[in-house]
Amino acid sequence: MPKLLFLLSLLFPTLALAAALPVEQIAAGVYVHRGEHKDLEAGYGGDICNISFVVGDKGIAVIDTGGSPRVGSGLREAIRKVSRLPILYVINTHVHPDHSLGNAAFKQDKPVFVGHGKLAEAMALRKETYLRNQVVWVGADAAGTEMIAPTLSVADTHEIDLGGRTLRLQAHPLAHSPTDLTVFDTASKTLWTGDLLFVERTPSIDGNIPNWLEVIEQLRTTPAAHFVAGHGSTGKGLSAALDDEKRYLGTLLNDVRAAIKQGLSMEQTIPTAARSEQGKWLLFDAVNRRNVALLYPQLEWE
Repeated sequence: MPKLLFLLSLLFPTLALAAALPVEQIAAGVYVHRGEHKDLEAGYGGDICNISFVVGDKGIAVIDTGGSPRVGSGLREAIRKVSRLPILYVINTHVHPDHSLGNAAFKQDKPVFVGHGKLAEAMALRKETYLRNQVVWVGADAAGTEMIAPTLSVADTHEIDLGGRTLRLQAHPLAHSPTDLTVFDTASKTLWTGDLLFVERTPSIDGNIPNWLEVIEQLRTTPAAHFVAGHGSTGKGLSAALDDEKRYLGTLLNDVRAAIKQGLSMEQTIPTAARSEQGKWLLFDAVNRRNVALLYPQLEWE
């Protein structure tokens, strides 16, 4: 643990305790807390992604835990207002800190922590960076932060029985990130996409756009009556939301490829790539800039 995090844990040992987060019931037994639209790198506070829980007859599964122990604790308090059943599983849809650094709030429940087959490796590789940056991202709420690797890793598919409802887990190849996992609840027909789907907020890239575009088409085949994106509301239908994301990713990919073909540098490409999408997404300037900076080196030698 970085020194500053250690000192925070000594100074604020009960800081992770939090009031219950507001949640919305979107289907029978399915509850969602909507994150705010803030940029991760601007002291975002830990609460920017959608985090959820599902209640079965035997127990509860949590799907993503937020970006700090305090946010995770707020979700746990919300769960306890709904049900006293045991929290059996904590599922991380991918490695990113805004989705996984609230895991420590659930250690007391002794759940099975679940993730992509490559999640443990990704957590180990990013642990030092994430824990070092956590104080910048969430301030004093960084106290107690841990990276908790999965005790159940999903290499392909897996099913979880909560009693009266089955969660079908699907691991995906490198797309938004190296560790994308989707969840489908057969009882309510709710699909959790993790950050394979962004709504309203500019999609951020930590993987491979061509693969991501293929996964988008796979997600369309899911018989979902409800969906929970990694970020954003469910005001649009799943197909329309996927269309928006596909358009942005395709535009970005084509524009960066065209710039490279024209001999433009990355510095010249950053202000121009996907400019037609500006005004259609929140946080566009900051996120799109980072996307171009990541994508340009990938495509430069293809």
